[in-house]
Amino acid sequence: MHDLAGAAPAATRDPPPDLRAPDGDLSPYRTFDRAAWARLRAGAPLTLSAAEVDQLQSLNDPISLDEVAAIYLPLSRLLSFYVAAAQGLFRSTRHFLGAEGAEKVPYIIGIAGSVAVGKSTTARVLKALLARWPNMPKVDLVTTDGFLWSNAELSRLALMDRKGFPESYDTARLLRFLTDIKAGKRHVGAPLYSHLVYDVVPGEETVVERPDILIVEGLNVLQPARLPRDGAAIPFVSDFFDFSIYLDADEEDLHRWYLARFLRLRNTAFRDPLSYFRKYADLSEAEAISYAEGLWSRINLLNLNENILPTRQRASLILRKGPSHRIDQVSLRRL
Repeated sequence: MHDLAGAAPAATRDPPPDLRAPDGDLSPYRTFDRAAWARLRAGAPLTLSAAEVDQLQSLNDPISLDEVAAIYLPLSRLLSFYVAAAQGLFRSTRHFLGAEGAEKVPYIIGIAGSVAVGKSTTARVLKALLARWPNMPKVDLVTTDGFLWSNAELSRLALMDRKGFPESYDTARLLRFLTDIKAGKRHVGAPLYSHLVYDVVPGEETVVERPDILIVEGLNVLQPARLPRDGAAIPFVSDFFDFSIYLDADEEDLHRWYLARFLRLRNTAFRDPLSYFRKYADLSEAEAISYAEGLWSRINLLNLNENILPTRQRASLILRKGPSHRIDQVSLRRL
């Protein structure tokens, strides 16, 4: 076949671009370094004190007032725009459907990431900042730990070594909870989890009462379900999110933070007679490190690589941490 219109011979043409390549122009994210993101604060007032920030941080997850001002205050400002836009869209849709009496729909923010990455601190700081907007929205926080199967049920199912993996959660109950929240129902209960006894507390609940914003924090909240071949409706937890955040860090840093946290707990919470891990409080440091290393490699690292890390690109925003827990890069999904 002859080449037409004077085109160059096939052997000398440039190869077609690889659309899978990590080209900045093709990325669904716009990425900011710390300084560029901090400038997006645009004069928004900092409503938390250093003492309040200290109370909000988790064990072995240091966070400074500067971190709140540089990272979380711009994020809070961005979310104020997103929530306002979502509320406007809801009002317009309600008017279009002739459903003027419909209940308000809470704005749901999901926070995902590995064990020891600092999800709890991020969730609490964000909750505090959002609740101090000038219009004083009602903000609630729920962790998915409460939706884990009880230890008795996990033992019956031979899943104790898979605790934190997707199959260790009562996903149906979590989906019912989120469905009720999105429907604007009152008095929606979420089961309570105790990190002291390492189990769901029987009969105890956290009641969520029609918030303006709900933060849902957990390891696998961005995990998709396996799609059925017959096209049946299979909801994901993330289907209920209006915005999602993934906390990211190098594996080596996560490993180091996990071991450091375990050793601090060994000298503090593990010494409580009620602690599930009380038997590990009296281990030597070498024995404690060896035990923690086993937990990390056998459970937490496996869960990270198989289930958590693959969901990173599903997030609306990725917060990238450096070795000192300082967030150095922010990636925001393009609209």
